[in-house]
Amino acid sequence: MDYQALADKIKIWAQELGFEKVGICDVDLTEHEAELQRWLDAGYHGEMDWMARHGMLRARPQELHPGTIRVISVRMNYLPPQAHFASNLDTPTHAYISRYALGRDYHKLVRKQLKKLGDKIRHEVGELNDRPFVDSAPILERPLAQKAGLGWTGKHSLILDQDAGSWFFLGELLVDIPLPVDQPSQNQCGQCRACITSCPTGAIVADGVVDARRCISYLTIEFSGIIPLEFRKAIGNRIYGCDDCQLVCPWNRSASLTSQSDFHRRDVFSHPDLVELFEWEEETFLQNTEGSAIRRIGHQQWLRNIAVAMGNAPYSERIVLALEKRLGETELLDVHIRWSLEQHQQKQQQAENRKHQRLIRIIQKGLPRDA
Repeated sequence: MDYQALADKIKIWAQELGFEKVGICDVDLTEHEAELQRWLDAGYHGEMDWMARHGMLRARPQELHPGTIRVISVRMNYLPPQAHFASNLDTPTHAYISRYALGRDYHKLVRKQLKKLGDKIRHEVGELNDRPFVDSAPILERPLAQKAGLGWTGKHSLILDQDAGSWFFLGELLVDIPLPVDQPSQNQCGQCRACITSCPTGAIVADGVVDARRCISYLTIEFSGIIPLEFRKAIGNRIYGCDDCQLVCPWNRSASLTSQSDFHRRDVFSHPDLVELFEWEEETFLQNTEGSAIRRIGHQQWLRNIAVAMGNAPYSERIVLALEKRLGETELLDVHIRWSLEQHQQKQQQAENRKHQRLIRIIQKGLPRDA
C-alpha cells in the first residue's frame, strides 16, 4: 500500500469532517515521562487524582491501546463570533464563561467526527485497529500534537499555531498502520512572557508548567471544595474557566473563528447577569446547560462560583438580597456567600466614608479661611 497517498487522503477527509489541521506522529513520548513525573511529584495536579492514578500510561499510547503505532492528531477551532471578551470582563455584574464552553460540549462532536475518520480509513485499508480520544483518556495530547506538527507548547502550556493561535480543541485517533509522520512544530514564543505576567493567580510557575491548584480554570471547574481565600478576589467575575493567558497572547490576534455553529454562544449566555444566573434552581440549570460542558460541575458548584463573582462585583442591594436568599442551603455555599456579603459590607462602608469625606470638603470650601 502507498502509505503516503493514504496519509494525504486522511488529511483531506479530516478537513472535510471539520478539522482545520491534521498531523501524524509516532508513539514515542519517553522524553516527556520525567517531566510528567516531576509535575505530579510537585502536586501541581491538585485534587485531579486521575492524573496520578494512571502514571506513565499517559506517555505510552501503545499501552493505552495495544497495537497502536501512529497517532493522527487533529484540531478543531472553537472561537465563536461575537466572543465579547472585553465587555464581559469589564462588566463585573456579568459572568465570564470561558469561550470554549459557550456552546455545545465539544467532546461528543469531535469524537463523532474522529470515529467517522476511522471508518473512512477502514473502508480504504480493509481492516483497522483504531480508537478515538478527545480529552477522555490518560494521554499526553499536547506533546502528541506538537510532534504531529499542529503547533508548539506555549509558556501557558497550551498548543499554539502561528496561523490559529490557541483557540482550538485537540483530538487523537490511534491507529495500527505505518503512516509517514510529519515534522514536529518548533517553539516560537521567544522572549514573550505575556501569559505568565498576566495570569491573575500566578498559576504559570515556569515555562509550560501550570500549577493547577492556583489556576482559575481548575478552581472553578475541577475543584469542588472551598475556594481558598487568597484566590477569591483574583477570580473576579470568572464563573467557569479563564481565558486570560490566551487573551494576551500575540499569536491569538488573528485567530480564525470556528466554522462549527455548535460552538456559538448560546442565547442564554448572551447577557449573563450574575443575579439572574444565581437565581437558577437546579432544574433550570440542567435545562439551560443541556449538552454543555458546564453541566458537569453541577448546580452547587455553579452557585459557589457565582457567589464568589458576586462578592467581587460593586456594592448592590440587589446582589446582597440574592445572596441572603440562598443562605442555609448548603455548608459549601454558605462559606462563599458569607464571604461575599462581607465584601459588600466593606464596600458599602467605604462608599459611606467617601460620601462623608466629600461632604466635609464641600463644607470646608464654604467656610472663611480663619474659621
